[in-house]
Amino acid sequence: MIYLDTEDPLALAVVTAIQSGDIDELRHLLSEHTNLARVRLGDPEGTSRTLLHVVTDWPGHYPGGPRTVEVLVAAGAEVNGCFAGPHTETALHWAASTDDAPVLDALLEAGADIEASGSVVDGGTPLADAVAFGQWNAARRLVEHGARVNLWQAAALGLAECVRDLLQAAPTPTGQDLTGALWCACHGGQRETAEYLLSRGAELNWVGYDELTALDAACRSGAEELADWLRGHGAKTAAQLR
Repeated sequence: MIYLDTEDPLALAVVTAIQSGDIDELRHLLSEHTNLARVRLGDPEGTSRTLLHVVTDWPGHYPGGPRTVEVLVAAGAEVNGCFAGPHTETALHWAASTDDAPVLDALLEAGADIEASGSVVDGGTPLADAVAFGQWNAARRLVEHGARVNLWQAAALGLAECVRDLLQAAPTPTGQDLTGALWCACHGGQRETAEYLLSRGAELNWVGYDELTALDAACRSGAEELADWLRGHGAKTAAQLR
């Protein structure tokens, strides 16, 4: 494994080329420095990331991102390389987290594992990051590419038929599974799914992720009609429950 300190002039140069979309400079650096595409930026005893993570780093959407992915992969970048540190997200996780659908497409075209584990949310897949962070374009693109969808993700995306199928599948979802899915449906602004899950026994006023109730989650997402419907069924904010 080859490591390069983040403050090394070469590291600074390649990061600048990648995030400015300067493909010519990137090609020049890759040709001048053998194995540059495979380096990890950081410390082998601490955190480190690949150059593909640089393409997908927050806030993402860097100029020429898909072309940059192609150039790096052609030069030998490991498309499924993981971040080293408090989590093990791949570059695809990061593209999902920034809603950068074009770069997400490019990574998948290059062979990125759509089911890679390591998400900061639950150690799960890129879809887990996209849904949890409300990055709906990326989430739907992942589903279009064939990503497996679990109950809370299906609820958040409003995939009503999928939700019904998952409720009938083994093992039978628990009451907490239903409640978490209801919360996620409200996070995604999905009234039909929320109605169905409530009818199946989900708890309405659970204080869940980010210390929010389902009503708080709907309001945060700007789903005002859903929020009004929730209030009509007795939903409260976390502040009201204190």
